[in-house]
Amino acid sequence: MIIPEAQRLSKVKTYYFARKLAEIDQMNKDGGDQIINLGIGSPDIDPPKEVVDRLHASTSIVGAHKYQSYRGVPELREAYSQWYSNHFGVTIDPATEIFPLIGSKEGIMHISMSFLNPGDKVLVPDPGYPAYTAVSEICQAEIVTYTLTAEKGWLPDLAALEKKDLEGVKIMWINYPHMPTGAVATLAFFEEVVAFGRKHGILICHDNPYTFILNEDPISLMQVEGAKEICLELTSLSKNYNMAGWRVGAIAGNKGLLDTVLKFKSNMDSGMFRPIQEAAVIALQHGEGWHEQLNNQYRERRKYAWEIMDLIGCTYDKNAAGLFVWAKIPENIDHCETLSDRYLYNARVFITPGHIFGEAGRKYMRISLCADLPALEEAQARIVTSLNLQAI
Repeated sequence: MIIPEAQRLSKVKTYYFARKLAEIDQMNKDGGDQIINLGIGSPDIDPPKEVVDRLHASTSIVGAHKYQSYRGVPELREAYSQWYSNHFGVTIDPATEIFPLIGSKEGIMHISMSFLNPGDKVLVPDPGYPAYTAVSEICQAEIVTYTLTAEKGWLPDLAALEKKDLEGVKIMWINYPHMPTGAVATLAFFEEVVAFGRKHGILICHDNPYTFILNEDPISLMQVEGAKEICLELTSLSKNYNMAGWRVGAIAGNKGLLDTVLKFKSNMDSGMFRPIQEAAVIALQHGEGWHEQLNNQYRERRKYAWEIMDLIGCTYDKNAAGLFVWAKIPENIDHCETLSDRYLYNARVFITPGHIFGEAGRKYMRISLCADLPALEEAQARIVTSLNLQAI
């Protein structure tokens, strides 16, 4: 007997990387050189040593293995509040205006399930993180994509959106530094988007996991006066402190909005493991020194990623921030997946095709900087060999 799936999943596909990684795993099992994966942004560099040490030590404290508060331990909320103050000059009430999450991706689901009814509209960027669309579809909301372009600096054209029918739009997703393009926003833009949300009664949700990665001018949406009234901001320790597998993030906003999210969250988990929270406190206390040494490693890797893009005839913006190199494919190639598959099957190097981030990414590819220098050097060598074979 086959039990039919829920209608809410009718438009949702398995996450692209889950499907592609299964294919890559099978190719590796079938033999040949192991495929070099330049696709996923899963940091391979260890977190700060003090963070790992605190995790180990905290497993022995009294009560470490009990259920924890849905809002996170007070020490972690205080650490997040101080983090906002130190880096952005923003005052966040640790008791009411922030609470930790089991990863910011969890927050995308929590926010959507907390505020969206079937039929509500959601403004989603194209290109953009696929989870915004997938989660909105699970909520049976109507997706309204807004196209980002290189000509506009990959920022929303708010003037153009003003001319559209915004009736029924409840949430707008933004994400800067932007994934996958690496575009950065300005405080002036953040001021405009907060005003846009207030004017139209739209909840502006800023997903901000790449805050300090190769970003010369980190900013927060919460720096804008009045942002807490109409905005929520997600932050994450995954990329900034190399704790992706730990699943630690946070959501900031006003008490009313967060209390609504808590209604949903409290029915979805039973709190985060106490030692992880204790270790996250230590991570948040690391400042510019940590980020600078981390970014120095990414800068070295990025040089190799640029060279790979040069080899395959792609063009890119050297001023982009974040954990990826986003590049436009040659004009004579119609679709990015054609080029991605060429190097996967001929050179055994996987580069992410841009179409998975939306139709506007059809002519782009993305390399992750989460591969060490030997892997990037080997990827270059394989691609050179592949190109030479094609030329014969």
